[in-house]
Amino acid sequence: MVSRSSLVLIATIHVLTLTLGANAYYVTVDAHAEECFFEKVTAGTKLGLTFEVAEGGFLDIDFSIVGPNGEVIETGDRVTNGKYTFAATIDGVYTYCFSNKMSTMTPKIIMFSMDIGDAPTAHDADAASTNHTKLEEMIKELSSALRTVKHEQDYMAVRERVHRQINESTNSRVVLWSFFEAFVLISMTVGQIYYLKRFFEVRRVV
Repeated sequence: MVSRSSLVLIATIHVLTLTLGANAYYVTVDAHAEECFFEKVTAGTKLGLTFEVAEGGFLDIDFSIVGPNGEVIETGDRVTNGKYTFAATIDGVYTYCFSNKMSTMTPKIIMFSMDIGDAPTAHDADAASTNHTKLEEMIKELSSALRTVKHEQDYMAVRERVHRQINESTNSRVVLWSFFEAFVLISMTVGQIYYLKRFFEVRRVV
C-alpha cells in the first residue's frame, strides 16, 4: 500500500519534471525562407504549439501544421502569435512550419514551444478501475496549468522586450526630429538675418 505522502511526493516530482521540460525555443526565419520542425508520435497523443513573433518587420509570420498524410491541420497568414492544441489521429510525423516568404528582406525571430503529451497505452484503458485514476488526472491538469503559466511568463518577457524596443525606437525618432526642427529654425534665423543685412546694405548704397 502506498502512503498518501508518497503519492503527493510522486505527484510533485512528476509535475516539476513536466514543467521543467516545457522549454521555449527561438528560431530566426530569414526573408524568403521557411523553417520546419518535426515530431513523430502515435495516434491519440496530444500535441500543442504556442508561438510569438519576437522581432522583425511587422511582427507577423505564416505558419502551418501538417499531418503525416499531408492533411493541413492548422494554418495562418501574417499572424503575430498563436496557441493550438490537437490530438494525433494517426501514427507518423507531424510538421510545424514557419514561413517568411512574404518578406522581401526582413528576417523574423520566433519564440515557440511544442508540447507533446504522453502516448496512450494499454494501462490507460484500465486506469478507470484503479484507485489512482483521480490523482493521475489531477497531476495532468496541474502540470498542464503550470506549463501554461510558464509559457505566459515567457511570452510576457518577449512582449516586454518588443515594447521596449518600440519605445526606444520612438524616442530616437523624437530626438532626431527635435534636432531637425532646431536645425531648420536656426537655418531660417540665419537666413532672415542675412536677408535683412543685405536689404539694408542695398538701401544704404542707393
